[in-house]
Amino acid sequence: MSASTATPSTTLRDVIGLDGAAPRLSESVLVLIDFQNTYRSGVMALDGAEPALAAGARLLARARELGTPVVHVVNDGGEGTPYDIRAEIGAISPEVAPAAGEPVVVKQLPNAFHGTELERVLRELGATPEDGKALVLAGFMTHMCVNFTAQGAFNLGYRPTVVAEATATRALPGPDGSVVPAGTLQAAALTTVADLFGTVVPTVEALPA
Repeated sequence: MSASTATPSTTLRDVIGLDGAAPRLSESVLVLIDFQNTYRSGVMALDGAEPALAAGARLLARARELGTPVVHVVNDGGEGTPYDIRAEIGAISPEVAPAAGEPVVVKQLPNAFHGTELERVLRELGATPEDGKALVLAGFMTHMCVNFTAQGAFNLGYRPTVVAEATATRALPGPDGSVVPAGTLQAAALTTVADLFGTVVPTVEALPA
């Protein structure tokens, strides 16, 4: 049976009875992950970075209109790297720059919860695993920091949702030496999230207010 006609397996979320509904943006916390200039040009440029960033800007504007708390996450790879947050290359892109009062969490690993202040910041914003408040995630890269932050959120008891159009990744070498296209990796990463760690919505507009 070809991949195009194969019947998909039941997701792990369905097997264990997890809710598959998209959360209301007004009842969530928006976490923007690594929307840095790092990914717009040079060695780490992503396929689809610009439309994903534009979607991220729409998502951010909508969240602000609704009064949704916003947290920005940046990856700091150190001076002289493409992730140098002290330089223009590692800065948050101006289209989604933090507004006054919006916290910025610095990380060094793909899971934005690992070794950072993210969980403390969320609790200060009133978002705890106990209250079931959803986290809406967007940013770069889909297969790496978005995926692993969704997993980290799930492991802590949060309910993450990823906005697919506000994410992007890049082509990579596969285990057999062939090229895995960015679109294939994008789909695989989002499918991994949706299998267990969280819900995935295709567009900003798919999130109910």
